[in-house]
Amino acid sequence: MFKETKILYQNGKQYIPDLRRVVLKPPYRGRPEISSAQVDEHALEELCPLGAISRKPFCIDLGKCAFCGECAYAFPEKIKFTTDYKIASNKRDHLKIYEGISTGIVIDEHSINPVIRKVFSKSLKLRQVSAGGDNSCEWELNACGNANFDMGRFGIEFLASPRHADGIVVTGPISENMAEALKITYDAIPDPKIVILCGVDAISGGIFSDSKAINRSFLNDVHIDLFIPGNPPHPLTIINGILDLTRGKKG
Repeated sequence: MFKETKILYQNGKQYIPDLRRVVLKPPYRGRPEISSAQVDEHALEELCPLGAISRKPFCIDLGKCAFCGECAYAFPEKIKFTTDYKIASNKRDHLKIYEGISTGIVIDEHSINPVIRKVFSKSLKLRQVSAGGDNSCEWELNACGNANFDMGRFGIEFLASPRHADGIVVTGPISENMAEALKITYDAIPDPKIVILCGVDAISGGIFSDSKAINRSFLNDVHIDLFIPGNPPHPLTIINGILDLTRGKKG
């Protein structure tokens, strides 16, 4: 008992009581904000290697953004990254941040399948598939279940067998070698089921989007229930995104 008390005194409390109200501090980079400052937008667009920045209208697509911060370093008067980590959405277009709009990213309540809230609000078992990922998103998904974040308290857990799962979490750009395995895993999950894309590679292909080594045809045949941007996403982004989808903002 003394030993455990000593460890707690030295390390402090690692457990985060309320994952819905955590405040992160810089240098964490979350949702960007774009001002109306006049800059060389063409140079700014060319600066992004992933093509996340576009003009007319000027916006940053978080589904393509690696959150490297180079755009904010080069044009701080135009782009600022906030510490808002609640950036997951069930609508792909919601991941686009436009000039002069500072509101947060939200779940579109009207497009959620009612079955999700009815069946998965109290318990959600997921099978994760690394479809050519670099292991960064996989590490953060693993961290969701550690002593700090303890995603299991919400009944959200990862399983080994897709036949026991309620949905699939895809990481990586979906390489040609993993395309069939991903489809087999998805088919093995019983209905109803959900599909979550975790990380920029899964959402858009990331830096590999033009590679001949990837095969993203799987995404043409399934409905995506949640997009979680980031490179990789923070555990708080992952957990809050899933909770917003399955329980709503107050769940």
